[in-house]
Amino acid sequence: MEPIAAKDGIGWIKQGFALFRRQPAELSTLFLLYMLLMFSLSLIPVIGQLLPLLLVPTFTMAFMQACVEIEADRKVKPSLLLTAFRSPALGTLLRLGALYLLAATLAIAASSLIDGGTFWKLLSGQIKPDDEKNITADDLPLAMLFSALVYLPFAMGFWHAAALAMWQRMGLFKAIFYSFFAVHRCGKAFLAYSLGWVMIGIAAPAIISALLSLLLGKTLVTVMLLMPLSVILTLVMYCSFYPTYTAVFERPEQS
Repeated sequence: MEPIAAKDGIGWIKQGFALFRRQPAELSTLFLLYMLLMFSLSLIPVIGQLLPLLLVPTFTMAFMQACVEIEADRKVKPSLLLTAFRSPALGTLLRLGALYLLAATLAIAASSLIDGGTFWKLLSGQIKPDDEKNITADDLPLAMLFSALVYLPFAMGFWHAAALAMWQRMGLFKAIFYSFFAVHRCGKAFLAYSLGWVMIGIAAPAIISALLSLLLGKTLVTVMLLMPLSVILTLVMYCSFYPTYTAVFERPEQS
């Protein structure tokens, strides 16, 4: 395999856009069904707030499989949303989701070392975003950054783990191991990929929002116009996960 350079990270984003352009309506339908299902699950008492994070690996594979279908010139169907539930790897994916939840909890809890628990309380709903009395603006960004740094090695291990478990039938910890070192090996490309998405996903909408606010002067209209853009960018990002996998590992069988 040829060495993966930093510029390849930007190439993954471009491939994500290319995959989306081939079936935008079908992918959008799949995404809206996913959001509807997540909303429905969130209404379940007690565990409803945990289920979406627990099921992240399972539903991520729906969009990864959709990319396989697009490459094979087949239509993306709504039934793909349940792809992972029909896979022998379902148990592994659910255990991986449990580790996602545990890692996220540990990373957020670690931020208490910086801000005394403000970020934790904010995410858990113990305090409100507009509660100036309990939120120290100086500590919160640093706490969020620290939390992200704590989560980084977990993210490296989780990045390819779901695909390796489902497509290459790897066990849980073997998939995490291979994922971690694959991401580590392609570190420069992933850095460029991440920075590219920061620019596209954060800077671009912020600039467009500011321009629309100046031109239209109505916040509600601006928000309504930005919502489709947000959906499209989210879908493109999901599509871009696929080339990050195929750049390192073999393509899944297109049965």
